[in-house]
Amino acid sequence: MGDSLRERAGAGERLVGVLLRMPAEELVEMAAVTGFDFVLVDCEHGAGDVLALRQHVAFAAVHGVPVVVRVGSGDPGMVLRVLDQGAEGILVPHVDDAAQAAEAVASAHYPPLGQRGFATYSRAGRFGTVDPGTHREDQLRRTLVLGMVESPAGVAAVDEILRTPGMDGVMVGPADLAAVSGPDDPSPAESTARVNAAVAAGGKLRMDIVGNAAAATAAFADGANFVVYNLAHALMAHLAELRRAKP
Repeated sequence: MGDSLRERAGAGERLVGVLLRMPAEELVEMAAVTGFDFVLVDCEHGAGDVLALRQHVAFAAVHGVPVVVRVGSGDPGMVLRVLDQGAEGILVPHVDDAAQAAEAVASAHYPPLGQRGFATYSRAGRFGTVDPGTHREDQLRRTLVLGMVESPAGVAAVDEILRTPGMDGVMVGPADLAAVSGPDDPSPAESTARVNAAVAAGGKLRMDIVGNAAAATAAFADGANFVVYNLAHALMAHLAELRRAKP
């Protein structure tokens, strides 16, 4: 078993992935063949079908591509099932304060760091063939926990969120942040800069979502550890470009 995404990012590697929604087995395979570092499966705005998710995680594993799952907010049962099926990490939306960050960590990690129910007979434990102690240590070492800061409240609390033990880093949710920011709040650009500065100061990990290669290059230059393309946005932009070729 090679180094996890968490370990690779912590060692300074810059990692690029795609965000997709199920069903998308062929897109998982195409991302793997292209050489992306990871796949982010969206179970917040996409289908939250655990059986379909298991198939996507298993399919990605065949190609050696790790999966991170964006779960619904406040859903520890989903976090448990996602990680039991072999996902390497979770991305938790709408983390507005340290208490919600602590809940995310508790859902994702076994005791003593968290409260995740212990099992070795799932895919993550290779169906019971892994020693329980080894499985516990591997999961603690490998499981990536990221939160999404998507509101002025989350921006204001970002330092406390990042100081939460077991919270590896954050991603700004630009769409929600823009939608909920009012005239008396900092602009989304100012809020994003505030979050990114806090991530850098705290030595935590940062994930950015982008729409094109130029934006990805800029994000990495600005300090992002993970960059993920919104695949629906990219595909729709490419289809629109192809459509314009019609006389």
